[in-house]
Amino acid sequence: MKSGGATELNTFYPIKPECVADVPATRFKPRAGKTLSQRRWHASFSEDGHLDIAKVLRRIQRGGVHPSIKGEVWEFLLGCYDPNSTLEERNELKQRRRGQYDMWKAECQRMVPVIGTGKFITTPLFDDDGRPTDPSLVGIQTSDKKVLQWMQLLHQIGMNDICSPLIMLIENEADCYWCFDRAMRRMRENFRCNESSMGVQSQLGVLSQIIKTVDPKLHHHLEDLDGGEYLFAFRMLMVLFRREFSFADTLYLWELMWAMEYNPNIFQKYEDPDKAKGPSPPNDKLLKQYGKFERKNVKTGHREETSALSVFLVASVLEIKNRRILNEAKGVDDVVKILGDITSNLDAKKACTEALKLQKKYLSKAKKA
Repeated sequence: MKSGGATELNTFYPIKPECVADVPATRFKPRAGKTLSQRRWHASFSEDGHLDIAKVLRRIQRGGVHPSIKGEVWEFLLGCYDPNSTLEERNELKQRRRGQYDMWKAECQRMVPVIGTGKFITTPLFDDDGRPTDPSLVGIQTSDKKVLQWMQLLHQIGMNDICSPLIMLIENEADCYWCFDRAMRRMRENFRCNESSMGVQSQLGVLSQIIKTVDPKLHHHLEDLDGGEYLFAFRMLMVLFRREFSFADTLYLWELMWAMEYNPNIFQKYEDPDKAKGPSPPNDKLLKQYGKFERKNVKTGHREETSALSVFLVASVLEIKNRRILNEAKGVDDVVKILGDITSNLDAKKACTEALKLQKKYLSKAKKA
């Protein structure tokens, strides 16, 4: 990490020459003594492979993760592996998951041969009457309603904002899938829909409540602009600020968030939900294994899942832009424009720090209320 930060990042995330002018500037740079380096990462494992997750979280929350190890670190942050497991146990789990993925992929390819060819699916593969719309599927029949629905909706799945960084960081396709699975489990409520609403609206409702509590003046101004439902923040929550930051800064922001939200029970929660532990007693030793944001939730007993760090991040951005919104916004379109100006102008570390302050302020005020 002694070489120039920008030059070093370009070797990991190369940009096509014709695209350089359109790429926002990157603020994140690996910093010796702050960023989790390859050396410190390897030194955090015991001889048999147990990971000192508390030490790793502290380092990530100070300066992020070096690009050379992001993929393997993210697998722990997202709950793919238990830090208390041994290297042998993780290798066994990895091989089992790879076999499961290969089986699922082969099954999908039997149903839809185009999968895995690199071609885009742009229209429903079956019509409403269950008849194939693609000549290659003629003769394929399915009586399973869920499978039929999947084939009809397959063309609508657009997960590239979340999936593409994982594909770049994790070489093995199966390992990447399991990491993506864990990432989507964290965000799944945002995509649940019913006849009247979409899941992300719950988080928008929480965002509204947070701003109303910590900054009533700003909230009332947004209501006067018909922005009280906070729909202008929809995209930020849906794809975790992917469009608001440069690629490298997005990765930095995500790992900061995941480290701050880390819960030592996350692996068990995903692997065996029925046996997952409930909220742990707040003893000092155990609390060190939680990220800063989650630690505060555990201490206060605040367990509302829609109050994710991403919601407080949006709130922190609104607070950062408070003065401009109050003075310049005459309508919701103006709010959208003001928030759109944050691209390449927002510091991920500062935004997370402000989000933690807002969390503390909000929980304090909510408790008094």
